[in-house]
Amino acid sequence: GLGDVYKRQFIEMAAADPSRNFVGIEVHEPGIGKCAYMAGTQNLTNVKIINGDAIQLLKQLPEQHIDRIQLYFPDPWQKKRHYKRRFVSTERMAIVTRSLKSGGWFHTATDWEHYAFWMLEVLDHVPGLSNQAGAGQFTPRPDFRPMTKFERRGIDRGHGVWDLIFIKN
Repeated sequence: GLGDVYKRQFIEMAAADPSRNFVGIEVHEPGIGKCAYMAGTQNLTNVKIINGDAIQLLKQLPEQHIDRIQLYFPDPWQKKRHYKRRFVSTERMAIVTRSLKSGGWFHTATDWEHYAFWMLEVLDHVPGLSNQAGAGQFTPRPDFRPMTKFERRGIDRGHGVWDLIFIKN
């Protein structure tokens, strides 16, 4: 889902790139309304918000349908017994890869170091995806991903943020 900070980030990215269509997936109805309101105040016509589960929606799309899937600061599900809930898993990434066009991107970022290395390990072994920075490497934060105030505050305190961009072969 799109937390409040990420709703602003989502709208900021859509406003900065009017030639692209942006689809946000949100599970909480109040969040959908807030995001739609934010898009409306800026008269954005390139934004759609869908109520639902991202994986279920991706399963319903045709193959090679999406240019870019962006997953910023997903829940790291820190307890070992909850790892199965993490978005980045071998099973879910097969669905993501199927949905991406050839040359399409999966871009994720996290401020949880353990999850960053977990994602790197999973993604480096997904058939059909290549790490843009090279196997085993993280990508510097790209300019198109706006930095949130929480991210800036964390960096000021010496906390890390890890970006990964994988491209479909």
